[in-house]
Amino acid sequence: MPKTPDISLADPKRWKALVFIALAQLMVVLDATIVNIALPTAQQDLGISDGNRQWVITAYALAFGGLLLFGGRIADLWGRKRTFVVGLLGFAAASALGGAATSEAMLLGSRALQGAFGALLAPAALSLLAVMFTDAKERAKAFGIYGAIAGGGGAVGLILGGFLTEYLNWRWTFFVNIPFAIVAAVGAYFVIREPAGSRNRSSLDIPGVVLSTLGLVALVYGFTRAESAGWSDGLTVGMFVASAVLLAAFVVTEAKVKAPLLPLRVLTERNRGGVYLSLGLAIIAMFGLFLFLTFYLQVVKGYSPVSTGFAFLPMIVGMITGSTQIGARLMTRVAPRLLMGPGFVLAALGMLLLTQLEIDSSYAGLILPAQLMLGLGMGTAFMPAMSLATHGVNPADAGVASAMVNTSQQVGGAIGTALLNTIAASATSSYIASHAAGATNPQLLQMQGLVHGFSSAIWWAVGILVAAAAIAFTLINTGRPDAGSVTAASGDGVEDEVRIPVVAH
Repeated sequence: MPKTPDISLADPKRWKALVFIALAQLMVVLDATIVNIALPTAQQDLGISDGNRQWVITAYALAFGGLLLFGGRIADLWGRKRTFVVGLLGFAAASALGGAATSEAMLLGSRALQGAFGALLAPAALSLLAVMFTDAKERAKAFGIYGAIAGGGGAVGLILGGFLTEYLNWRWTFFVNIPFAIVAAVGAYFVIREPAGSRNRSSLDIPGVVLSTLGLVALVYGFTRAESAGWSDGLTVGMFVASAVLLAAFVVTEAKVKAPLLPLRVLTERNRGGVYLSLGLAIIAMFGLFLFLTFYLQVVKGYSPVSTGFAFLPMIVGMITGSTQIGARLMTRVAPRLLMGPGFVLAALGMLLLTQLEIDSSYAGLILPAQLMLGLGMGTAFMPAMSLATHGVNPADAGVASAMVNTSQQVGGAIGTALLNTIAASATSSYIASHAAGATNPQLLQMQGLVHGFSSAIWWAVGILVAAAAIAFTLINTGRPDAGSVTAASGDGVEDEVRIPVVAH
């Protein structure tokens, strides 16, 4: 029988620590969407061209996605608390630089810095949770809160971005990060105590760092460029080929070196592999939807930025409810796949409703129920996914395992935005071309084409969510954790005890 962890030996300040970890995670997730709402105003103020506008988003995504594995390894090597605090303070400084930007170069540089420091702090935050909460019931509650923030934070960013842009100034979408970061850093410094003996002091795998960073940057840039230049563009194709070669070389290197950046055991355990893959697919669908609904509500329905933000509230409510009330309560009672699979299916049904979008669709009759289903489904699935992604991992690998969760989210977000937006744009162009001859109102035709493009791309998002559900059902085979112990299935499906050191006082 596995030995039950003694909760009395756990860090007594772990719940206070969760507050500051959650605050930092909210700041990072907010930043993925908050700048989107402010982008048109910032572009006008700083004289950024339409061609370079996307780099405000891309610079952040490239630095964040490309450096995540490196950030996770630094957290394991240097200490998660130290990495977390340094990441927060660096993120605050980069945000101050972005808010004070007087030129295009200054703004783009600040966004790249934000991404780099985000890549330090995001895996450190998740791995701190993984090593601080070892009791199954407590772990369920902690990851319920974390999962709700990870899922709903992007939508909160749309609300906050709309409010700050409309009533203050676009610069406040950067400045708002500073109080978040300082409060989280000060709180973490005084409250968090990392479990003793959980660092990985092996030498740094420099070839692995170079190959993974360049491979992920090439992949993210390839998808981002495809959105503007097309899939057949020479540089786009070149980026995909380069990414495939670099990432293949990375896998070969990791199998041979003594102290790999990403130990392949982190990926090859079927449950963690299933989580990374299904979560990445779900994020592809979600990020595409954020983009389409924002455009639909503002361009087609004429909503203001603030109204658009508040229109996403049902999704946020659904995510928080699904994560904290459904996922967290059932996590110790049912197997993770029985939460993740049905969660993704429910989200797919909500997405299916949105394929019926028309110019005159009712918000209350169509968009609101679809968002509630999406939120409930995603929240229910995200919560066990976040927990299982680091569940059973060797404490010395917790940082890099956490980095893989964030990598699947960041790469998924970049792919989702580019892939679904390209599908929507192509469907819009085809619709307008085929209906142009009989059109009496060109503006109406443009709107009809736009909505047709959105609904066409949303069909793809439905299929992607169904694939995520199928992967969750088939690959994730671990049983429910016992109420008082932390267990994880090994590759052969047998549950093994996970021993995580407690805090040294």
